[in-house]
Amino acid sequence: MTFDNDGSGKVQKDPQMSSEQPQTFKKQSRWFEQDSEGKLKKLPVWSFAQPHMMAFHLSWLSFFMTFLATFAPASLLPVIRDDLFLTKSELGNAGVAAVCGAIAARIGMGAFVDIVGPRYGTAATMLITAPSVFCMALVHDFSTFTVVRFFIGTSLCMFVCCQFWCGTMFNVRIVGTANAIAGGWGNMGGGACHWIMPGIYEGIAKRGVPGYQAWRWAFFVPGGIYLLNALSTLLLGVDHPSGKDYRDLKKDGTIKSKGALWPVLKCALGNYRAWILALTYGYSFGVELTVDNIIVEYLFDQFGLDLTTAGALGGAFGMMNLFTRASGGMISDWVAKYWGMRGRLWALWIIQTLGGVFCAVLGVVHTNLTATVVVMFIFSIFCQQACGLHFGITPFVSRRAYGVVSGLVGAGGSAGGAITQAIWFAGKAQWQVNLQKYDGLKYMGIQTIALTLVLFLIQFPMWGSMLAGPREGVVEEDYYLKEWSAEEVAEGLHQGSMAFAMESRSQRGSRAKVTAQQAKAKSEAEDEEEVADGSATSSSKPPAAAVTPAVA
Repeated sequence: MTFDNDGSGKVQKDPQMSSEQPQTFKKQSRWFEQDSEGKLKKLPVWSFAQPHMMAFHLSWLSFFMTFLATFAPASLLPVIRDDLFLTKSELGNAGVAAVCGAIAARIGMGAFVDIVGPRYGTAATMLITAPSVFCMALVHDFSTFTVVRFFIGTSLCMFVCCQFWCGTMFNVRIVGTANAIAGGWGNMGGGACHWIMPGIYEGIAKRGVPGYQAWRWAFFVPGGIYLLNALSTLLLGVDHPSGKDYRDLKKDGTIKSKGALWPVLKCALGNYRAWILALTYGYSFGVELTVDNIIVEYLFDQFGLDLTTAGALGGAFGMMNLFTRASGGMISDWVAKYWGMRGRLWALWIIQTLGGVFCAVLGVVHTNLTATVVVMFIFSIFCQQACGLHFGITPFVSRRAYGVVSGLVGAGGSAGGAITQAIWFAGKAQWQVNLQKYDGLKYMGIQTIALTLVLFLIQFPMWGSMLAGPREGVVEEDYYLKEWSAEEVAEGLHQGSMAFAMESRSQRGSRAKVTAQQAKAKSEAEDEEEVADGSATSSSKPPAAAVTPAVA
């Protein structure tokens, strides 16, 4: 396998590829330049070229559908609650169940894609959860409604496949942007459902179908698309830039095995950075999940809007993901060019804190529809940008356990959504706070501001933290090599991590590079001065042969 590693036109061998393997790719244009791992250096979103861009589009489309199906019941809540006679607390707890389903599923999916690859992970998720979407037509009370929402919600583990697949296909310099665009376009499903599902429901009802049947028939549309999406992924998807199946790549040695499962889990679960990002992601993505669950009902009840209007306005919150999450990834990659990983961390803290501020303001302006809509749009920008900023950092936490770390952080988002909704919006249990929704929004914003402060605790030894620089003498290879034992290194299992470490030197930032070059130049100048001073001193002394007789 050969690649154009640096865009110079010189073709070099990939050290991880066997020399017997046929050449799979040719340099098509500047938009399709690849790095030493075969990953694209740019993101031509208009292209469906195999394998990189086809994988990109399949990943976000699959995630989009899981989001749409998970929040489709929320878009029809005013109709469903009347048909099933659901109370406020029951609706809230059903919403909690919907996002709880993804918590364990995302962690498990992280390990699953590390073993079988993102293509089979995507197809399996769609096929396994499609029956749950169809079963929404059969619910008849709170219990069945909640159980079905829980199982549909497990499909949100698709996020892990989406991010893993993009991380496999795109270079570290643009992986934040690629992850953010794919994740953001997928998240649009949470807004699109508020536009699509009421339209399907009303279209069916206008043809003489009773309302209590029309909303049930509406769920056959997303269920059918689940099946089509799974088939498309199996037929068109490719796991890796080499164009081969993930398991075949492990067999022929193109991808080195990551070893036993437990060491991989240990790398992820034992890395405190993953846990901090999981917590803070719970108050960007988790907050977004909560708003997706409550916004249509809130607008419907608070301002007396009809279902279509409430759905259109509420759906706009999620549809902002068309550009907001992507812009968060772009911001992360842009600041990294100048300030490296420290810039990524600062950008995340600033944006997410602003998201918390406007979330609280959204609750304050609850008496004015115009102000509510304006603030909701501003809030959505910062909240969703913070989601994209998280996955500009996550790929660098662990190379060996990238899938599990992505799953853990993603699960943190679902857990944050479940906990937040359970506390502020779910109901009447003793441990729950029974508030009006606008008060819940205020407290959710304050909670976001407070918990985002934990980002100051993240420190990478080779890049530093928000308040301190890197440790002297530590390089990227040192950090990623610690994930492997001496025996595994002897077997060569660490080679993929070392290639990634070399690429991740870009996270030092150009300003850090300039500083390092200046320090090196200063050190060399001082060494030259010392040599010159030493030479001058030695030349001013009498020769040793002349001194010896005098001493004698």
